[in-house]
Amino acid sequence: MLMLCAPMATFAQKFGHLDSQALLQSLPEAIKVQSELEAQGKIYENDLKAMQDELQRKAEEYDKNKSTMNATKQAETEQALQDMYTKIQQTAADNQQAFNKLQQEKLGPVLDKVRKAIEAVAKAGNYVYIMEQNAGQPLYVNTAISEDVTAKVKAQLK
Repeated sequence: MLMLCAPMATFAQKFGHLDSQALLQSLPEAIKVQSELEAQGKIYENDLKAMQDELQRKAEEYDKNKSTMNATKQAETEQALQDMYTKIQQTAADNQQAFNKLQQEKLGPVLDKVRKAIEAVAKAGNYVYIMEQNAGQPLYVNTAISEDVTAKVKAQLK
């Protein structure tokens, strides 16, 4: 009987799961980074809004005065409006790229710290897998055999 049970104990595997959102929301540096990113996002948003408002104002002015303009002036104004629209689109793309870069620069070190803490908990606890509980993966977590290691990772981070 002992010979039959021994292999089962050898193959017993530990699984863990965690809530990374709760984990990040508990880290002061992650909260600080998030507020910095939100502030920068607001700046980008306000700049684009100002550009869009100016385009709207000029387009309405053009619509009012279009009938009194000669063909050359109409073409010049339409081209200017098109250039403004193109500039807004380019600025939006540039802002998104700059925001993504800033997000990587600011959040990258925090995520690396979290990743290392998860690895340390996994090694110390001999876990085979530690999975994200709320990211849609996995579809099911049997909490009877999978341990929630969020608190252990939080402790490791402190």
